[in-house]
Amino acid sequence: MAQAVALLMIEFLSWVASGQRSYADVMEAWSSHCPRQTVWEDAQIERLVQFECAASMNECRVVLTSRGRALLNGKA
Repeated sequence: MAQAVALLMIEFLSWVASGQRSYADVMEAWSSHCPRQTVWEDAQIERLVQFECAASMNECRVVLTSRGRALLNGKA
């Protein structure tokens, strides 16, 4: 991961960890059509976040995986 992307990923993971985040919350705050800002997609590809699903996709929570927590805590 490039340095600027790594910092953005840490910001994203910190944001996810700081409260209960629904899929809708993540999409509102972090979705992007910019091909250079793919932090949400990268976090999924790298398995740093996962869904804890409820009745509908918008009710699913986005949470850190153990890998995401390790990266956030500087242990990855």
